Amino acid sequence: MDAYDAIGKAFIQQEAEAKTVYTGDQSIGKRALNRVIIRSRLDAMIVELRETMVYKAPPELGDLWTKYEKMWKQIVIEQDEAHKRETARIQIDAAKRRRAARIRQEYVTWLGAILFVVMWLLGVLHLLRESLTYRLLLSYVY
Repeated sequence: MDAYDAIGKAFIQQEAEAKTVYTGDQSIGKRALNRVIIRSRLDAMIVELRETMVYKAPPELGDLWTKYEKMWKQIVIEQDEAHKRETARIQIDAAKRRRAARIRQEYVTWLGAILFVVMWLLGVLHLLRESLTYRLLLSYVY
């Protein structure tokens, strides 16, 4: 059962990766073949497990396969719900980080603009102070 879970997780991971942009070096055909092989292994393992539970289980356990299958489906549903909640939390956290980064960028932009205007104004005042017109006006006043 642990081997089945490990192969199942690998299959789920490959299916999840198929929904994102692939940047690796494997061809589409090779990835498809890997998924088909994994799926056939999973099917063979579940058939073997079912045969073991139905035909080789002690009679006092009763309908072991039916109980197992019912519990398995319940766990799958619970895990799907937990996965959806986790995915939603991750998306919310990512949105918060993007918003915080955007706000920081806006503050930096405003700070840069204000510094530019202040430096420009100081430069203009310095040029006025050093200009010939300002000196001539001072000579008339004093």
